[in-house]
Amino acid sequence: MKAPKLLPWIARKAGIGDELALKLWRRAAGESEELVGCCDTADYYRLAMERFIDLVEAESEAHHVPQALEIPRIGWLWRHQNRMSQLGLLAARNTCRFWQTSWQNYLAAQKRAA
Repeated sequence: MKAPKLLPWIARKAGIGDELALKLWRRAAGESEELVGCCDTADYYRLAMERFIDLVEAESEAHHVPQALEIPRIGWLWRHQNRMSQLGLLAARNTCRFWQTSWQNYLAAQKRAA
């Protein structure tokens, strides 16, 4: 899998080099592939990005950054965006379950009435 175009931006925000970010991405992608097994799924990409952000944050903490250059953490932002993107799917799934249950109850009531 190709490295995401977001890599240089994350590297600059964390205060690490692009080459190190690429190495960390490859490591995260390899670990995710071992867990998921296939590298074409959304779960694989989600795990790879979460692991990559964790590795970048750990690496930025390892580099001693002066207090004046406080580097913002972006892991929470990625996780929050992931949760927000799942809300629409969760609402659609719950709506479908509601309609399915309502329809089954209606059909069961019709059978009992007949």
